[in-house]
Amino acid sequence: MTETPVKRRRKRDRGASRGQVGQPRTPFILRKLGTFNILGEEGLSLIEENADTILAETGMEFVEDPEILEIFANAGCDVDGTRVRFERGFCRKTIQATAPKQFMQHARNPANSVQMGGDATVLCPSWGPPFVHDLDRGRRYATFDDFQTLVKLHHTIPWLHHSGGVVCEPVDLPANKRHLDMLYAHIRYSDRPFMGAFIGAERAGHALDMARIVFGAEYVAENPVLYCVSNTNAPLVMDAHMSGALKTYARAGQPVATAPWVLTGAMSPCTVAGTMAQVLAEALACLTLAQLVKPGAPVLMGSFASTMSMQSGAPTFGTPEAGQMVLAAGQLARRLGVPLHTVGTLSASKIPDAQSQQEATWGLMMSMFAGANLINHATGWLEGGLVTSFEKTMIDADLCGKLARFFDGIDLSENAQAMSAIAATGPGAHFLGSEHTQANFMSALFRPETPDNNAYEHWEAAGSLDTAQRANGLWKKHLEAYEDPGLDPAIDEELQAYIAQRKSETPDMDYF
Repeated sequence: MTETPVKRRRKRDRGASRGQVGQPRTPFILRKLGTFNILGEEGLSLIEENADTILAETGMEFVEDPEILEIFANAGCDVDGTRVRFERGFCRKTIQATAPKQFMQHARNPANSVQMGGDATVLCPSWGPPFVHDLDRGRRYATFDDFQTLVKLHHTIPWLHHSGGVVCEPVDLPANKRHLDMLYAHIRYSDRPFMGAFIGAERAGHALDMARIVFGAEYVAENPVLYCVSNTNAPLVMDAHMSGALKTYARAGQPVATAPWVLTGAMSPCTVAGTMAQVLAEALACLTLAQLVKPGAPVLMGSFASTMSMQSGAPTFGTPEAGQMVLAAGQLARRLGVPLHTVGTLSASKIPDAQSQQEATWGLMMSMFAGANLINHATGWLEGGLVTSFEKTMIDADLCGKLARFFDGIDLSENAQAMSAIAATGPGAHFLGSEHTQANFMSALFRPETPDNNAYEHWEAAGSLDTAQRANGLWKKHLEAYEDPGLDPAIDEELQAYIAQRKSETPDMDYF
């Protein structure tokens, strides 16, 4: 990994990421297990052919952004008003010609830089909820204090690799300026990679300016240090807010995940095959745009595809069809030759209960078996994305840790084979006191934080706490153990001056 070249920034790079509570940490997961392929060659070819048909015959709308229409027209696409149609195979050929298969997103602490692509998986916390929930204060509108607290909490979790973006929406700050405060909180209270501002070219430009203050302009010009998600407005529309950010980041060589967000039966057909053809078509069109803006710009194919209740129209998560869709998306992304961005522990439950964890477990496991390279919403998500839960964050953290250990595969080292321990213990004895057990008991088995494995009497004497109640104590324990990663005072001062200048330029507004 390339070192940040500016000497005054060296202070931030000392040591590995701090703030973990009693667990070793790796900067990302390197999966040693294979992916699960749900489709054969015939099925994959059919979906790809149907996606090409959608792009050639129906096309996609790019609204309120004349520059995009000019870019597509200059590339030979059929532009009719705001509708763009693509020759069969054009998008795939354009993407495969220049898009990198793998790249790094660099953190201000190089020990925390993450790999995007290949066998790597990066886990990010929840994104976007306007509400937060904990057992002490219940469900409430999120504040900037909540935002900062969550950034610090996530920094202590060894199974998260990325600080994320809008971990909750701080509604006590002006809507048109809060992105500046959120970016600052990620930079100040964590030294992991983080996401840029997504809504519009101006906010994306602010994120780039702040990244240049932290890393240096020359470094940012040559290295990915931010992460953007540009969602489509399914079906088959991209608006100027998303395309503006996409163009800004792509031109700066910063990663963009183009992610169709669909609920089957509402924003896409009610069938898996129809939905995946539409998802692929939308992703292909937007990935093509990024490569036309800047050939070689790092990109990810995104897929946020879930289901809805056919009775009420409410979003549903953890369903068999949602699992099928993410597995198919993984195969389609690998065939396209770009990393996959998707989602994890989604739930429609209102509290951290059995429903929330059944849905969360299904969603995260399917994304891991899909070979996802970045999984957003890996912790904390409740109520269909309206809530970030402090307790669910801790419960999901255990799930992330379990899957990280599982996908590390079976250790077949000489120590793990334990042949000398078996010989020394012999028939009819036990291994509790063996030298091998004593040497390995701290690391041999994964040790989750939230379960209670004690006898009933011990559990009852401790207060008869359920999982959510235990998680309530755990997130507070993690916050107490949080260690400030520090920030060069000169960088801090420059960032704050920049934020103050940008805020002074426009009046506060409660809408974007």
